[in-house]
Amino acid sequence: MASTITLPENPPTIKAKSTDLDFYYGSFKALQGVSMPIYENKVTALIGPSGCGKSTYLRCFNRMHDLYPGHRYDGSIELHPDNINVLDKNVDPIEVRMRISMVFQKPNPFPKSIFENVAYGLRVRGEKSETYIQDKVEAALRGGAIWNEVKNRMSDAATNLSGGQQQRLCIARSLATDPEIILFDEPTSALDPKATGSIEELIGEIKNKVTILIVTHNMQQAARVSDYVSYMYLGEMIEYGATKDIFMKPKRQETEDYITGRFG
Repeated sequence: MASTITLPENPPTIKAKSTDLDFYYGSFKALQGVSMPIYENKVTALIGPSGCGKSTYLRCFNRMHDLYPGHRYDGSIELHPDNINVLDKNVDPIEVRMRISMVFQKPNPFPKSIFENVAYGLRVRGEKSETYIQDKVEAALRGGAIWNEVKNRMSDAATNLSGGQQQRLCIARSLATDPEIILFDEPTSALDPKATGSIEELIGEIKNKVTILIVTHNMQQAARVSDYVSYMYLGEMIEYGATKDIFMKPKRQETEDYITGRFG
């Protein structure tokens, strides 16, 4: 099935792009030739029914699949402006994960203090200056819109925070290493409406600093937070374009059927 890709007339800078990306879980081919751009300082949403390959595609970007045996990539994901193929076996996946961080579906704070959760990536990177780490932790917590809530309890266990606070802490943790891209895998599905609104607002703020790729099952959320949308089905990218075009005038009947609830 040929993909429909509608590019803007005056496109923003491309931060990353996948080209003919296939992915295999053992012998099962989960992604089939996915090619699409990810624009710098924009939010790109991946939508589609469960099992269509959204999260699989997302996790290719920081090579999370490397953590499990029997997985294989074909094709490429180029990170610009240096044109590095992050899937190249000669590229260190740890370095990839410093440049492309991830926020998961459920908040996953480490069993450490609030401070050490945010400092973790800096310490892994080998940073020794405690003054520098303190400054970066504060900046990241401010960026995650949680500084005022935790500044007087930095030594408390991160697990004592509410669900919404934990997720904002995880976003702050991902910001601490100055990533170029943040991957969000359904970041609000485990949160109440108020916390969801806070995370959506935060995404709108931090895209000025980083490029964002988000998986969501919530059509309204995709319409609210994203600049570009990719509709995926059975491991293929069916249609890609500006959010307003995908939601108001999709070119593919399959896309319209999914968005309007007639399918999926």
